[in-house]
Order: sequence, then structure tokens, then C-alpha cells
Amino acid sequence: MKAVVCTRYGSPDVLELQETEKPVPKSNEVRIRVRATSVGPSDCAFRKSDPVLIRFMYGFRKPKYPILGTELAGEVEAVGADVSGFKTGDHVFGLSAKTFGAYAEYKCLPEAAPLAVKPAAFTYEEAVAVCDGGLTALTFLRDKAKVGRGQKVLINGASGAVGIYAVQLAKHYGAEVTGVCSAGNAELVRAMGADRVVDYGKEDFAASGHTYDVIFDAVGKRSYRQCKRALTAKGIYLTTVPSLSILYHMLSTAAFGGRKAMFAAAGLMQNKDNLAYIRQLCEAGALRPVIDRRYPMEQIAEAHRYVDTGRKKGNVVIAIEP
Repeated sequence: MKAVVCTRYGSPDVLELQETEKPVPKSNEVRIRVRATSVGPSDCAFRKSDPVLIRFMYGFRKPKYPILGTELAGEVEAVGADVSGFKTGDHVFGLSAKTFGAYAEYKCLPEAAPLAVKPAAFTYEEAVAVCDGGLTALTFLRDKAKVGRGQKVLINGASGAVGIYAVQLAKHYGAEVTGVCSAGNAELVRAMGADRVVDYGKEDFAASGHTYDVIFDAVGKRSYRQCKRALTAKGIYLTTVPSLSILYHMLSTAAFGGRKAMFAAAGLMQNKDNLAYIRQLCEAGALRPVIDRRYPMEQIAEAHRYVDTGRKKGNVVIAIEP
């Protein structure tokens, strides 16, 4: 089978399209014919080991799992002897957060993995797009911040792969939503449900005098220290990017009853229930996919270069053709 292999950390040039062995499903696994995957900031982070903490988890000198890619959508092509929840021909979407491997024509996943039948009205590309950012946003807003009706929530990076779904989820939960993005993406963010949009080129939300119950930095650009004054007395700051700074502030704020700083390894926290919930929201129209660009598998390095610019809107998806 064809797969995009990464044998060392570095620029997008380290990604190579190669012929590799087609995986054989174990008794508890399904083999998926991958039709679509995605490229997001986390994929680029794993490719270049930035932040350096990645090396301690996924290989110090080189990637532990050379076939990258987390989210996928495709067809179940084969099932193991003990699998009962899926059958050949099912159209599924999900993720492989622990071992990656979605940048390939085939991927085997345990039946118990975060895997579900995709929303019927969604294409493979749309399903993988929502899986990319929707699950991460869900973990931070619902599980960590417990966002609810009447709260004031600010999403920094509101037009990105995580931010665009965070806006929709926060609105679904009844919050008053402020999105921070460039002027060019303001209309998109409003269309996704934001009550107010801040152009980061003209206004610093952290110094504007407005306060929020939740500040979700979906792009890891503003620190807790910078955002602290923009939080209410018991406000919560969330970030998607791990660092020594956020770990320190998590520990230092956990012991007190005031403002909190939080980080979560959202990918490793996913499960079938979360994916089923995201699927329900999609089918109810509460979550809409936003796809910026599509690339064929052969141009995945170009997709990584584009994501590295930090200018994408929503998701970048990779079509893996038969």
C-alpha cells in the first residue's frame, strides 16, 4: 500500500510517499480503507517535534510511529474474528491518537477505538474535518471548562481547525461567544455563531477591559499570564499547546479557588462516546464542517507547508484515492 512516511523530524520535506506493507487486522480490529485524512497544527507539531516535549512521548531521535496522521474516514474492508460492532462496507470516521498511521491507504484500528459510522449526509472529507477539530474543542469546552448557558467565552484562533468548532460548540451550549481572528475571517466566524468578533490586528483582547468566564486559546498564541486580567474572578484559561509554562500555571492555580489554567492532551482522551456525540451534533446541524483546502495524498508535504503558515481557515484535508 502507499503511505506517507516520516523517518526524521524536520520540515515538510521529511515526508516521503512510499510503498509499505498492508496491515493485517488482529482478532479485535477492523481494517479501514482510508479515503480522507487531515493536516492540522498538531500534525505539523509531531512532524517537527515542536514543542520538544513531543520527543519524550513519541521518540527522542526520530518518530516512534513513522506513518503520521491521526484522523481518518473510510470504509471497513475487513474485520477480525472477534469484532461485532462493525461489518465490511461500513462507512466510518475516527482517530488513531496513540499510534497515528492515517497517512496511508489502509489502517487497522481496534473495535474499541474512537471509531463510528460517519454522519450519513457527510462526505468522507467533511467527516474527517469535523473529527479533526470537533473532538478537541469538545474536550476543552465541555469536559474541562464545563461551558454553560449565559457564560462569556472567548475563542482565540476562532477561524482555525479547533477554533471554528469551539465557536459552534460554545454557542450550542448557550454561551455568549467572542471570536478572535483576522479581519479576513471575521464573516466566517460570525456565520459559525460568534456574537462578537475581535480583529487581532486592531485590538488586543487581553487588554481591552472586557472579561470572560472562559478564554480558550485554540492556537497557543497567548499565555495564561497575558490573559489573566481578562478572566473573571473564577475564570478558566485553556490552551491546546503544552509547555513548561502552562504546566507550572496549572499546578499553581489548582490549589486556589480563583482563576484556573488548564491544558489537556485531548487526542489521548477521546473515546467512542465522544465521537458518537459529535456525530449526533453533526446530524442535528449543530456542527458544520469548514474545509479550507483539499490536497491529494501525493501533495501532503504542500499541505503541511500551508498549515505551517498559520493562515488556514478551518480544516485542510487529504483525499486518498483508490
